[in-house]
Amino acid sequence: MIKKITLLLSLTLLLTLSLDAKEKSQEGVDHLALASLMIYDARFDKAAEELALVDKKAPTFDAASYFSVLAVLYSKQNETKKAIDAYKKAIEATKGKKFVAPKIVTKEKYLFSIASKSQEKAKVPKFDEEKKREEKLSELYMYLTQEYYKLKDYKNTVKALEAAGEKGKSRAGLFTLRAECYYKEKEYSEAIQALNEGIKRFPQDSRLLKQKFYYFADLKLYQAAIESAKVYMNKVGASSKEYITLAQMLISANEIESAIKLLEESKLRFPSDAKIGILLGHMYLKKDMKHTTAHLFEESSYYDKNYLKDAVEMNRRAGANLHALYLNAQNIDKVEKLKQKIAIYLNAEEYRKIIGLSKALKRYKMLDDDNLRYALAYSYYMAGDYTSAEEQLKFISDSELFSKATVIRKNIEKCTNNSLECL
Repeated sequence: MIKKITLLLSLTLLLTLSLDAKEKSQEGVDHLALASLMIYDARFDKAAEELALVDKKAPTFDAASYFSVLAVLYSKQNETKKAIDAYKKAIEATKGKKFVAPKIVTKEKYLFSIASKSQEKAKVPKFDEEKKREEKLSELYMYLTQEYYKLKDYKNTVKALEAAGEKGKSRAGLFTLRAECYYKEKEYSEAIQALNEGIKRFPQDSRLLKQKFYYFADLKLYQAAIESAKVYMNKVGASSKEYITLAQMLISANEIESAIKLLEESKLRFPSDAKIGILLGHMYLKKDMKHTTAHLFEESSYYDKNYLKDAVEMNRRAGANLHALYLNAQNIDKVEKLKQKIAIYLNAEEYRKIIGLSKALKRYKMLDDDNLRYALAYSYYMAGDYTSAEEQLKFISDSELFSKATVIRKNIEKCTNNSLECL
């Protein structure tokens, strides 16, 4: 945005100065006008040569125009500090410059026109020299604003913007620029104030509201951030994604209660968005409300089947084994379905049902997973089939599970030698 503004202002200035110079001098070579055209054509070396030929001691020397063109040239050459110095000189020269009214071109009368006795003369508006001066100064201060911003001199950027008067407040983007400069200088209240002023002047521009929300969030003023975000989202017709983004921001700041409140509200707005239900469920899980989480996950699975396994797992963890099996039956992924069924049976201590799934585990080659093989071995052990348990345990290579398998082997040995110890 800054680059576009700079380019537009520079081109406007060059064209204006070029036309002014042409009007002033029709005799001889107008080096200032040529320099302006050379800059416009990106022939910067030639422009510098033309500016060097300008007679600064001539009675007709226009210091304001000269330093303005020189400043633009420096800006184009990325000589920012020199551009700033030239713009300052242009501003000072403009303050004392004598402005004259532009020449008025009148329309010629037709030879055979029907003339009236009282033919009206064209009304010429009165030339206001001070108004013209203010307009030129405002333009120069706007150019100066861009140069200060390039140097990351944020304080002087704001000062130049303020010096530009109403021109420095003519667009919403200029208030976001003000706010950004204040914020980078850690003048946070001034940044918010600048945005508030911009919002009053440009109530339809949502960018100001969005920037205000980000500032509040960055300052950890979460309640203010939420309110700003809601105003912004109501204005632009926000989607559920923006509510989720806001909730995630609160979650990352460990503002769990605020996140839950926002997610509950957004769930009412967007009941079919599965992600909202899942995120809300995780928040309740942090509060150890497993049944509530299980319900939310199941509800989300109605709208997005990818969350079905989460609903099954959460019901299992909540102790609702029968309902977990009911949901598990809806899973079309046979491997995932079987894996979760074993977890449910383990949770319910239904070891013989796990043994009954051994053929399916072999068929889908799921016993390559040491966790599932251990679950089968443990089920055999708990069912009293020690031989089958030993047969499964000898294939386990995972170090942690191997330690558990060793414990089972010792228990099996005790049970074999003395069955009373297993009673």
